Amino acid sequence: GTVDDTELVRGLVFDKGSTKTAGGPSQIENAKIALIQFCLSAPKTDMDNNVVVSDYAAMDRILRDERKYILNLCKKIKKSGANVVLIQKSILRDAYNELSLHFLAKMGILVVTDVERTDVEFVCRTLGCTPVPHVDSLSPEKLGTAEHVGDVVLPGSGHKVVKFVGVSNPGHTSTVLLRGSNDLVLAEANRSVHDAQCVVRSLVKQRYLIAGGGAAETEASLRLRELALETTGLDSHCFKAYADALEVIPYTLAENAGLKPIDIVTELRKAHAEGMVGAGIDVKKGRISDMYDMNVIQPLLVTTSAIKLATETVCMILKVDDLVVVM
Repeated sequence: GTVDDTELVRGLVFDKGSTKTAGGPSQIENAKIALIQFCLSAPKTDMDNNVVVSDYAAMDRILRDERKYILNLCKKIKKSGANVVLIQKSILRDAYNELSLHFLAKMGILVVTDVERTDVEFVCRTLGCTPVPHVDSLSPEKLGTAEHVGDVVLPGSGHKVVKFVGVSNPGHTSTVLLRGSNDLVLAEANRSVHDAQCVVRSLVKQRYLIAGGGAAETEASLRLRELALETTGLDSHCFKAYADALEVIPYTLAENAGLKPIDIVTELRKAHAEGMVGAGIDVKKGRISDMYDMNVIQPLLVTTSAIKLATETVCMILKVDDLVVVM
């Protein structure tokens, strides 16, 4: 797939398909979801032991007891009313085996395996279920709900994911399903989405918007230069140096856009001196434009946080008296 195939899912998505044998369900309506932390496989002793079987009758008895044990576990899961089972990944022994998948498929239960321990709390909070450490404590009250659970084959790749839609807490959990032609594109898309989320978070924390394109930094630089002319002594030099530092941002923006940074910054400074407070760099047309008219805006917290962090860094460096070089 491509980045254009990226979609927002109102629910939960597991990045691997369901685990099933032949005949197992792949789509479940009105799902009752159980998250189990016990293993659907034959029990093992606490210590490593070897069992030597000398005849076929003993072998048949072992296999029959194992089959009976696993069938009993599956029946208790079915009795609770669950039709979707999430199995937590186990490091001690196999969390499931082919026999348990066969029984669950016969009972019409969809199985999703290898749920990470770190994801259990988030999954339970999203689906409204309670993790079950032992089969005897599994009850209908500990089940989560979803309107639809099913495998979805991603077009163009054949990769399967499991979607949980219509969960019990609408609006609290949404999943962005990123698509890309390779891992590099996916990683870049992931970073872009994370950056966008951080911008929205900044807007929620402090609900003010300012002009982008280097407009805010240029306006602040202009006001600091005016303040530097009105003051004398060491303060005047500090204000002027801070104003010069703020102009690095529009200078770098123009340089990255392939423009002539000195000409652009000079023209930008002139526009702000004439009272055009929203003047910024239009990187598409290579000129100075009003950022408010172009809807190029950004949260105030993004700029103030960057300036505050840079100021604190400089103050910390100025506190360093000497450097000891150790060879």
